[in-house]
Amino acid sequence: MAASMVSQAALRGLQLSSSKHLFLDKFKGSRLSSRRWLNLQEYQSKKLMEQSGVAVQRFYVADTASEALEAAKRLNAKEIVLKAQILAGGRGKGVFDSGLKGGVHLTKDPTVVGDLAKKMLGFNLSTKQTPKEGVKVKTVMVAEALDITRETYFAILMDRSCNGPVMVGSPQGGMDIEEVAASTPELIFKEVIDIFEGVREDQALRMASNLGFKGPLERQAADQIKKLYDLFLKVDATQVEVNPLGETPEGQVVCFDAKINFDDNAEFRQKAVFAMDDMSESDPTESEAAKWDLKYIGLDGNIACFVNGAGLAMATCDIIDLHGGKPANFLDLGGGVQERQVYEAFKLLTADPKVEAILVNIFGGIVNCAIIANGITKACRELELKVPLVVRLEGTNVQEAKRILAESGLPITSAENLDDAAKKAVAAIKK
Repeated sequence: MAASMVSQAALRGLQLSSSKHLFLDKFKGSRLSSRRWLNLQEYQSKKLMEQSGVAVQRFYVADTASEALEAAKRLNAKEIVLKAQILAGGRGKGVFDSGLKGGVHLTKDPTVVGDLAKKMLGFNLSTKQTPKEGVKVKTVMVAEALDITRETYFAILMDRSCNGPVMVGSPQGGMDIEEVAASTPELIFKEVIDIFEGVREDQALRMASNLGFKGPLERQAADQIKKLYDLFLKVDATQVEVNPLGETPEGQVVCFDAKINFDDNAEFRQKAVFAMDDMSESDPTESEAAKWDLKYIGLDGNIACFVNGAGLAMATCDIIDLHGGKPANFLDLGGGVQERQVYEAFKLLTADPKVEAILVNIFGGIVNCAIIANGITKACRELELKVPLVVRLEGTNVQEAKRILAESGLPITSAENLDDAAKKAVAAIKK
């Protein structure tokens, strides 16, 4: 099927990684760190692919310069690529505080790999996606470098509009799929996968053909597509994106780079996968929030937002900004919240030295407002809250919640609606 048939939901799934940049535009100058999901290094994703029979470059992982040198010799390849392993993108154009430029290096001389690794390991690599100070490199990947004669794009993702997984591909790989979809939508192809039947032979061959693979390479690409789907199911992925799925001069179809997103709800049966989670680069506050099933994004403002629902959180940040304030964070309680989560949320918010006021904005549907109110009063007393607190509650059991707050004797400012709450929070700081 051509691009005109690609559902908006499928393309939107491919654009999730860019959503945080859209959010950043609303608060220029703010620092945004995304919610912590399962973070795997490149070599870990490739290991999972390798275990499912997917064709990847031969590679080794090294933690020391001597190990990197030994790995380079062991590869016995015509050309070697040395890659610093951090979670941020843009490694190739990054700079180390050792003075080395580039987190990705190609060489035909295996003896120089050790010296390059010395200038990577233990040093911070700064890219456009890292904090200003960069991220310390603890591991490098030493891989066989393969020539690519042609690059394609291939992904499997969950598409709500199709009630299951879909394959999305394009013969135009090695670039942002969003750009391809916008400029040449006829070069985007989609195949809906029956979750009970799996990827059919004719579907795999049709997708391989649409990706531009010819002759024996078409069969080879179809086999890789089926193996990628097996991996998708095996690890409970929500998305497996290969860019590029490349063709080599030797007639091989190889997955050169891949991104795998996992379903956090499957952690209980994917313990081996989740045990690989690299939290060393995660924001400590973000990691702590995740322990309590709180969705946290840090910003550079001074008004903390304590909200239930991502949409309401975005709206709250917008209204604060509209009235001349700056949000300090995006904290979403979600549904089914308990008092302990409210308490832990307040601990996170009050630990931020930038916070000068807290705005609680709850619209209780699933959430019981009385539980929120009890959690707020407990947190205020035990944490000895020192900053102004503005609370707007609406919905389930709201009258009981308002009674709890009113009888608490605590200096809590009530608000009738979101606009009123934002004005009062901004005014509290200006006093």
